[in-house]
Amino acid sequence: MDPKGRAVMIGACEKQKLVYILNRDAQARLTISSPLEAHKANTIVFHMVGVDVGFENPTFACLEIDYEECDNDPSGESAQKVQQLLTYYELDLGLNHVVRKYSEPLEEHANMLIAVPGGTEGPSGVLICSENYLTYKNFGDQPDIRCPIPRRRHDLDDPERGMIFVCSATHKTKSMFFFLAQTEQGDIFKITLETDEDMVTEVKLKYFDTVPVCSSLCVLKTGFLFCAAEFANHYLYQIAHLGDDDDEPEFSSSMPLEEGVTFFFDPRALRNLVLVDELDSLAPIMSCQIADLANEDTPQLYTVCGRGPRSTFRVLRHGLEVSEMAVSELPGNPNAVWTVKRNTEEEYDAYIIVSFVNATLVLSIGETVEEVTDSGFLGTTPTLSCSQLGDDALLQVYPEGIRHIRADKRVNEWKAPGKKLIVKCAVNQRQVVIALTGGELVYFEMDPSGQLNEYTESKEMSKDVVCMGLGRVPAGEQRCRFLAVCLADNTVRILSLDPSDCLSPLSMQALPAAPESICVLDMSTQSDSKEEGEGGLYLNIGLQNGVLLRTVLDKVTGDLPDTRTRYLGTRPVKVFRIQMQGSEAVLAMTSRSWLSYWYQNRFHLTPLSYESLEYASGFSSEQCPEGIVAISANTLRILALEKLGAVFNQVSTPLQYTPRRFVISPETSSLVIIETDHNAYTAETTQQRKQQMAEEMVEAAGDEQQELAAEVAAAFLSEDLPDSQFGAPKAGKGLWASNITMLNTSTWQTAHTINLEQNEAAFSIAVCKFAGQGEQQFVLVGVGKDLILNPRSHSGGSIHCYKILNNQLELVHKTPVDDIPGAICQFQGRVLISVGKLLRIYDLGKKKMLRKCENKAIPNYITNIMTMGHRVYVTDVQESFHFVRYKRQENQLIVFADDTHPRWITAACKLDCDTLAGADKFGNVTVIRLPTDVSDDVDEDPTGTKALWDRGLLNGATQKAACSVNFHVGEVITCLQKSTLIPGGSESLVYTTLSGGIGMLVPFTTNEDYEFMQHLEMHMRSELPPLCGRDHMSYRSTYYPIKNVIDGDLCEMYSSLDISKQKSIAGELDRNPSEVSKKLEDIRTRYAF
Repeated sequence: MDPKGRAVMIGACEKQKLVYILNRDAQARLTISSPLEAHKANTIVFHMVGVDVGFENPTFACLEIDYEECDNDPSGESAQKVQQLLTYYELDLGLNHVVRKYSEPLEEHANMLIAVPGGTEGPSGVLICSENYLTYKNFGDQPDIRCPIPRRRHDLDDPERGMIFVCSATHKTKSMFFFLAQTEQGDIFKITLETDEDMVTEVKLKYFDTVPVCSSLCVLKTGFLFCAAEFANHYLYQIAHLGDDDDEPEFSSSMPLEEGVTFFFDPRALRNLVLVDELDSLAPIMSCQIADLANEDTPQLYTVCGRGPRSTFRVLRHGLEVSEMAVSELPGNPNAVWTVKRNTEEEYDAYIIVSFVNATLVLSIGETVEEVTDSGFLGTTPTLSCSQLGDDALLQVYPEGIRHIRADKRVNEWKAPGKKLIVKCAVNQRQVVIALTGGELVYFEMDPSGQLNEYTESKEMSKDVVCMGLGRVPAGEQRCRFLAVCLADNTVRILSLDPSDCLSPLSMQALPAAPESICVLDMSTQSDSKEEGEGGLYLNIGLQNGVLLRTVLDKVTGDLPDTRTRYLGTRPVKVFRIQMQGSEAVLAMTSRSWLSYWYQNRFHLTPLSYESLEYASGFSSEQCPEGIVAISANTLRILALEKLGAVFNQVSTPLQYTPRRFVISPETSSLVIIETDHNAYTAETTQQRKQQMAEEMVEAAGDEQQELAAEVAAAFLSEDLPDSQFGAPKAGKGLWASNITMLNTSTWQTAHTINLEQNEAAFSIAVCKFAGQGEQQFVLVGVGKDLILNPRSHSGGSIHCYKILNNQLELVHKTPVDDIPGAICQFQGRVLISVGKLLRIYDLGKKKMLRKCENKAIPNYITNIMTMGHRVYVTDVQESFHFVRYKRQENQLIVFADDTHPRWITAACKLDCDTLAGADKFGNVTVIRLPTDVSDDVDEDPTGTKALWDRGLLNGATQKAACSVNFHVGEVITCLQKSTLIPGGSESLVYTTLSGGIGMLVPFTTNEDYEFMQHLEMHMRSELPPLCGRDHMSYRSTYYPIKNVIDGDLCEMYSSLDISKQKSIAGELDRNPSEVSKKLEDIRTRYAF
């Protein structure tokens, strides 16, 4: 991007570069020109920046390599000698084209460029970040200024390993500028330039702080630093000091150093930065399983995330995180609670009113919450409702009447006539409606003098009133126009409260079950049903069968045109109006509490991750501006919801290394994870290395400095910098660290850890039961030894067998094998284990695993094994799926079918005995199915002659599976699982991705749904083209043509379109916009949240 915002350059890794000129039209909207090409064949681009040249022609600097000679040289010598180029491209605004202005070769290979402010703000030019060095370059007479990148003192990293900067941020004011650049160990350096007129004379680096390694840094003008972490959670820090006045040494390019020697610094805890907030990120999800181990009805997602020492095991529950601000016991079991202000000017609530079966308790809200008796409320009777009335009066409705408490403590009372009692009521700031026994409605409205006046005529309803609801009085109006009444005949009726036709019926709707409660909500400022002029009022009705109805209430006619339903829980649903984010929201309570609210232009209905509550009201105090006061049994609770918009709340357990796979054993309430890191030391080796370095320090010191060296060595040994912040040492190629961790599923604490030896790496795990061993559970772990990834070599592998006893793993035996066990799966009282590309059946022996059967037909390396009956499904690292039949009589494993396409499978899931779903490393999801004429009753061919003439298509097995589904997700999928995510929901295929995404593929149950979504997707493709102009269908077909999948994410963008476009698409589908939105919501809520 040109620093003045005039142009932007976009480049591919190879060859293509496009420059777009940015302008503004007459309405000051940003316009983008057609692209100008700056392509260069046979070029690889590493990085590009916009050079700050003031208001001269925009210039871009690129790091490139020209590989044309390398391609034409078969000996490979040119590839060794090729030099990287720093190339400048200039956009000539007058001639409207891009020229390659200047190019020069670089001494070291660089990975990143940092643009230096120019024009009136600085000297311009670029900082080139290369391995071990930082170099400043500019046009003209400016000499190159080169400074080594400092390294940690007494670093355990491989000494041959170079040091590079991975990301940077620039901060500039009118008087100064500096850069924050982070190394791949996480250390941030503050970089400043010393200038003499327009010439840079010196580059200075100073250690600033250490944070987890980031993919991007951003300094905000308000003095904050946002760190977008490469993996795991992101962080927001406040910059407390700029690091100018501390005793940290400053390194300069003018300090004399020999070539290859660098500066050293001591890493320390945060000094200049203060952690302010943390943004949850699941990236990368290494593995995931869906189960209901907590017996909560709704399944939880169990994921292992992260990389290295910042890895975590996380339990994801669908729901909002609840912060408990206060819990206090009450003298009995209350049945209702409300909060009221003394007058409209007050920002916070003044009283909490708690109603019991035969009394009312009034609590005053201050620094503490305590009981008061002079509030004017009647304490000897239960309360049906209470509210603030007018500007400064309070209202209490109780079974015998209404109590109107003025600001000066004068009390007006209205008593129920005869022997009738008030059974239900609805109140707001100016109106009161009560229902007497027998279904009679009486309406009161406040006049300008603050007096509550009864409307002359009451209204007799045909059935008993079950519940009533009134909306808030809209701003600038005297009353809410509509009253919603639910009757015992399972209907909801809308009555007018307009003086011209007061209490006359406007509309009616039948309900599918008996109503329990009702609430009218005004969402006029942020409606999601803006079409038809409907926006604003919503009717939320809780039914006794656990269903919540949300209906649009037409502001003009009082009609109920659009109803959405959602099953929430097993108990009758009570609904309460509260404040969230300055607007109204609904709290619905059943066997679980749910919050229905509007957030970031989207409607959310999310459960609260908290025990069930019975009654609630909004709560506002200085400590908790937007909270909830609720009752549960005999306790009063004040709660706050902070992470609005979140789908899941998380319970996290830290891990030591990168988690690879895990298994759940529900019978023993345990979960076993294998963690493996390449380029890492085990804890034991780390200590040995530190001890060795400390001894070398003492030996290297002279006689006079022996004492000082011993002190430094002791300090080095006692230094304990957490790996989660400072990173684990990079040990070098071919060095592995691994362990097996057992967690207790009730507390999620580590119950047992087994550390494997240095260079042993766990790759596969399974929980098995063996025939003849009863119910005893065994954990089998496949371990590789001395593995080097490229070129691939190893010292064999082994299968470790552990017994689960009292939340501990007890080693039974280790079985050496001649390759790495990539997958393990239980099979008919024995176990299937892949050893490299061999598929074997093992049984449990006393001293080792006993091999029973073997198949050598899989081509490369087995990554996953699944079974169903006598069938075994095997995935190959490169050659997709293989279908294997086990013949027990002959003790043979026979491949009877495979796939027609090579696929690099990363995740697989069986859907039924003939159908498999798989995902490959290029981001494609595929479902393959065996045709009906395929038979698994095939014979082994020991001579191999039959295979020669009956090899069929594409070699491999004689029978081939057909592809049913292809879809390009665009991210590497790490896990696929067939599961239900909501109680009573339908099954879907849930996937998780390397970048922390969770998605699902849902089957269509009817042809009508499929055709509707297909037509909607077609219209959305034309109405909502991607920002960069790429065709949607070609993106979803990047590797294989898209087949039998509708892009639900694209269809759900429908509600974000302009109203005119929504109407036009809905018209093409012969529906109205609200019906299209409802259809999309129904499909989503049938399977997920």
